[in-house]
Amino acid sequence: MMKKKMNEHIDLRHNNIDKSTENKENTENPDMKAREESELSAFGVSKENVTDGSGENTEASDSVVSAVRVIEEKLAEMQDKYIRLSAEFDNYRKRTLREKMDMTKYAGENLLLGIIPLMDDFERAHQHMDTTIDCEALKAGIDIIYGKFSDFLKQNGIKEIESLNSNFNVDLQEAVAKVPVEEEKKGKVVDVVQKGYYLQDKVLRFAKVVVGE
Repeated sequence: MMKKKMNEHIDLRHNNIDKSTENKENTENPDMKAREESELSAFGVSKENVTDGSGENTEASDSVVSAVRVIEEKLAEMQDKYIRLSAEFDNYRKRTLREKMDMTKYAGENLLLGIIPLMDDFERAHQHMDTTIDCEALKAGIDIIYGKFSDFLKQNGIKEIESLNSNFNVDLQEAVAKVPVEEEKKGKVVDVVQKGYYLQDKVLRFAKVVVGE
């Protein structure tokens, strides 16, 4: 009789412990449960498939291992792509730098190629200066060379600043001297000491002029 009562008392304690554990599980933080389920679902594993660590459910463990392997493979692939992309960008940077240096070094190549024929004409004229007796022919040759050179400058966007008899403009001209003039010529350019030029719309060289006062 005594032994029967003791067994009943032990069973009652076990029932109380089971109920306490169940109540504790039911009162767990819902946010924590949601976070755990989210973390498990990222690996393709549901919470129902996860055991208490006893090792009885190997299916969940295999799923986690498989998911980790997939992530590791993707990480290795991304690292390989990053290394390749970094190497390609480094090669591009070096190639661009080299092209920029070549462009700076040979920027005037086309311009110089256009000047060389004019230099040939000047050399031929210079060779005949001491031997020719026909000054008119020599003068005509010089005029031809001058015309070619003027056309060459225009083709490359260089044009003369028209200064003579114009109002003095500090944005285009530089006064090197002033001379007394009639009333109507005061403030105007009466002589051009050195021509000025535009390069497209930019002043390439200011004209040096004499201004009337």
